[in-house]
Amino acid sequence: MSTLVQIRDAGVAADTGDGVYSPAKQKAANRSAYSNRPLLFLRRAKQFLGAAKFKLFFALFALSVVVLVSSRLSSWMGWNPHHSSSVSSTSRGGYTVLINTWRQKSLLKQTVAHYASCRSADAIHVVWSESEQPSEKLKTYLNKIVVLKSQKSHKPNFRFDINADDGSKSRFKPIEDIRTDAIFSVDDDVIVPCSTLDFAFSVWQSAPFIMVGFVPRMHWLDKEQNNAAYYRYGGWWSVWWMGTYSMVLSKAAFFHRKYLDLYTHKMSPSIQDYVSRDRACEDIAMSLLVANATSGPPIWVKGKIYEIGASGISSLRGHSHRRDKCLNDLISLYGSLPLVSTNVKAVSARNEWLW
Repeated sequence: MSTLVQIRDAGVAADTGDGVYSPAKQKAANRSAYSNRPLLFLRRAKQFLGAAKFKLFFALFALSVVVLVSSRLSSWMGWNPHHSSSVSSTSRGGYTVLINTWRQKSLLKQTVAHYASCRSADAIHVVWSESEQPSEKLKTYLNKIVVLKSQKSHKPNFRFDINADDGSKSRFKPIEDIRTDAIFSVDDDVIVPCSTLDFAFSVWQSAPFIMVGFVPRMHWLDKEQNNAAYYRYGGWWSVWWMGTYSMVLSKAAFFHRKYLDLYTHKMSPSIQDYVSRDRACEDIAMSLLVANATSGPPIWVKGKIYEIGASGISSLRGHSHRRDKCLNDLISLYGSLPLVSTNVKAVSARNEWLW
């Protein structure tokens, strides 16, 4: 027994660092060990955060490499989306911008200057239907601005298409000496960015005999009275809610130049007379004309456009009722409903997060 006590005392003496065992010293040693734990935790936390920062840095670096390779891949494959010539067809030679204007000279100046800067614009024509001729000062200014704003050696041809009368059908008269198949019809208060316009042009090139535009509209059967169908005309919010459309308005749309001839010379005189009496119906009449010729739907191109003028006729009271009447009257004159609904839209993958 004495031997065991001596061994224990020796062990305690060794633990305390001297030959005397003291409970107070043992308690102090235990307290010191506990007080070191927060320091150990902090060291481990710093090591973990250091590793996390490294992983984050590596992930960002890898993402940058992927983005760089993706951006270079298109040019390695011979496609450069930043130049509109990549979507221009040598056989069609770009597009002709057909601007419809009415007593808004300040807006017309902005619009002409913008579209002159688009590389694929081969020509710019202003449809002038006012009783007074455009002044020489306005003509000189617009010709100069086209030359200044154009970003290519070949400057777009610019001219006024003067109409003797004020009929709405004059907006879609055939253009003499036109060099392109593609017509971009646009109102004088609508600006479409050049890159967005070039994408829409490439979509039109894939289906050149249908309308391709930025302003979708729809129709639906509301009711039947006396065995006659009655249709409703739906604006943007109807398109958004229902997820379908059957028209794109000519205030910002591509179509083939042959439809100018069909609209003026082949469309029923009764329809032409009706549209001449009501200017609000000309865009619906063009949509019906193209749908009747193709038996297919238009294509809506998703893209940002800017309306730089004051509120248009769509904000006037009674506009919705007038559009309903126009649609139903034109369908009655056609004798059938040529419009075809669709839920397909063209979207540039380069401007979307999700493919």
